[in-house]
Amino acid sequence: MKAMLRLLLRWLFHFRAYGEAALATPGPALLIPNHVSWIDWLFLGVCLDDDWKFVVSRAASETSWLHRKIMINRRSFPLDTSSPYAVKRMAEYLEGKGRLVLFAEGRLSRTGCLMKLFDGTGFLLHKVGAKVITCYLRGAHRLPLSPNPNVKRWFPTVTAHFSEVLTPPRLENVSTTQGRTQLTNWLLDCMVRQQFETEMAFGPRTVADAIVEAAAARPGHEVLCDVTSALTYRRLLVGARLLRDQFGRVIEPGSQAIGVLLPNVNATPVVLLALWSLGRTPAMLNFSTGPAMMLASARLAGLKEIVTSRAFLERAKLNLDSLAGLKFIYLEDLREGISRGKKLGVLMRVALGPRSALPMPVSPETTAVILFTSGSEGVPKGVELTHANLLSNIQQMSAVSDLQDTDRFFNALPLFHSFGLTAGTLAPLVRGMFVYLYPSPLHYRVVPTMFYFSDCTIMLGTNTFLNGYARKAHPLEFRSLRYLWTAGEKLQATTAAAWTQRFGVRVLEGYGATECSPCVSLSVPRTPKPGSAGRLLPGLEWKLEPVEGVPEGGRLLVRGPNVMRGYLNPEANAQFKAQGGWYDTGDIVRVDGENFLFIIGRLKRFAKVSGEMVSLTAVEDALAGAFPHYGLRCLVAVLSGPDENRGEMLLAVTNEPRLQLDEIRSTLRAKGFPNICVPREVKYAREIPKLGTGKVNYRELQALLH
Repeated sequence: MKAMLRLLLRWLFHFRAYGEAALATPGPALLIPNHVSWIDWLFLGVCLDDDWKFVVSRAASETSWLHRKIMINRRSFPLDTSSPYAVKRMAEYLEGKGRLVLFAEGRLSRTGCLMKLFDGTGFLLHKVGAKVITCYLRGAHRLPLSPNPNVKRWFPTVTAHFSEVLTPPRLENVSTTQGRTQLTNWLLDCMVRQQFETEMAFGPRTVADAIVEAAAARPGHEVLCDVTSALTYRRLLVGARLLRDQFGRVIEPGSQAIGVLLPNVNATPVVLLALWSLGRTPAMLNFSTGPAMMLASARLAGLKEIVTSRAFLERAKLNLDSLAGLKFIYLEDLREGISRGKKLGVLMRVALGPRSALPMPVSPETTAVILFTSGSEGVPKGVELTHANLLSNIQQMSAVSDLQDTDRFFNALPLFHSFGLTAGTLAPLVRGMFVYLYPSPLHYRVVPTMFYFSDCTIMLGTNTFLNGYARKAHPLEFRSLRYLWTAGEKLQATTAAAWTQRFGVRVLEGYGATECSPCVSLSVPRTPKPGSAGRLLPGLEWKLEPVEGVPEGGRLLVRGPNVMRGYLNPEANAQFKAQGGWYDTGDIVRVDGENFLFIIGRLKRFAKVSGEMVSLTAVEDALAGAFPHYGLRCLVAVLSGPDENRGEMLLAVTNEPRLQLDEIRSTLRAKGFPNICVPREVKYAREIPKLGTGKVNYRELQALLH
């Protein structure tokens, strides 16, 4: 019977099981799978020996005659889940060398993703010390019998992935409560890591392939929208194929890296797909840094051609005379060369076979994109991110969050910024979610209104931009917002409070770097911790290097599949390679026992005053929003300068001419800061210079003061 059922599942769902050898381990043993459909037990049962028993709720089995017939049998272990003795019964069975299948989430997932684990599972592990096998049922969330909002298919591919036998850590000198909590968290980490590793091993190998696969599954789904038009997956692939053919005629054969100088519009992802299908590498130019910095970036990447738009250059008023030696490819000219017959032909090819219509001759280790660091404190570096880097980061974020097919992203962050590119655009395109691209995050009045009309549920931003939106938005404009993620700069307490009070939204902070594709840690509702930038992502190794004068925490170094291939800058790349794949973030952080990351400050943003290390970022955070009587636009940046007596001193720079040094001093002292953290001078600047990502441009600010 079991063999016949397995054959049927293979025929209907292309079912395969991996790692089944672990199931032969003797009891006491627990099999912990994710729970996404009503027939999960069937996919598991055909892999298990008869002595494995499924833990079922007696109350659930009594809801109908059919439930009773299916759930109560010789393979089940019925329990009264409301009884305090339920866990004790399981413990006794396990102690007798029993083997149980336990859906630790306690219910079917309503998101299609891993939900919370009941800590009774941790209690079992703490008291019995049973061996553990986790299982990831991949694709089962697509079954019609799955009560989640994701897109369903009648016969999706379903596979079961069993982990190796895991031994829970032995906890010494901890209470039962602490033990059950720690072991539940340990189990959750194991399941999250397994999901990430499985998706990387069995899913698409490149970002390009992942997008084409999503398009093949839902060709008519509207996936991209900007201020002028919307694109379905089908139109996205058609546009990419048409551009691919046009690029093939105008791009020189020897050109590998191609510059992309475009804002947040539908054309930008289309250009990326077209270049990938030609085997070329897009280099995203940061137009907010000015022509001189763009020229330096173009030379660093060895660019010969730049893809751009005349309409964009005119609206942005960009003077590119300094880039005159480069060849500009204008999208308007390429469109004029595409006939109606060509469009119809490509449309038919895409309809017949999306994968064959837009082949992707790239490998996971091919450089997918070149990005340039913000340059807030020096000359930008060219960062090579491979397809494996980007896809790893997307899968890392997916493994810890509960994003759904019905979610709608609103992205005003520039696509030359890794946060806006990977998290705000590529991730939803890979996952099949809608993205609204808005051209500028600086339109503080317009962005909330556009969010309101687009009915989006996910939004990304930086502290600076979120602060601006909070000042201008109507309370109802973010009515549909489900999750708000911020990164790029430290979230200030005043910004988080403003969103909570005005819109009832909890701001979820993350941390990352361009070199890490970008995400390193992420706060999610399942595992929140106020004041942190979330937990470090699965698959990442980390270590802290001690910093003189910083007693708690250290300089963060990370290594993992999302860490860059390397720098274009020879000296910086040599230093990176010499560290064996470890990337030095240059940030001083603290990591607690649960792998939550707390940002202390950037190493370059510390001053050594009288032998003590002072975080300039911490002083800025304390002053943020502290002077509301001068208006919400009042900003204070903190710099350091030489001091004959104390080594260095702090200097405050503000855009509010009425702000006095005494007010700054009294504010800091009221918040408990010692004298060495108090600026010695305050200077006025009409505007605090900012980068396109919203960060203060300290390099330019320092130059203004000299």
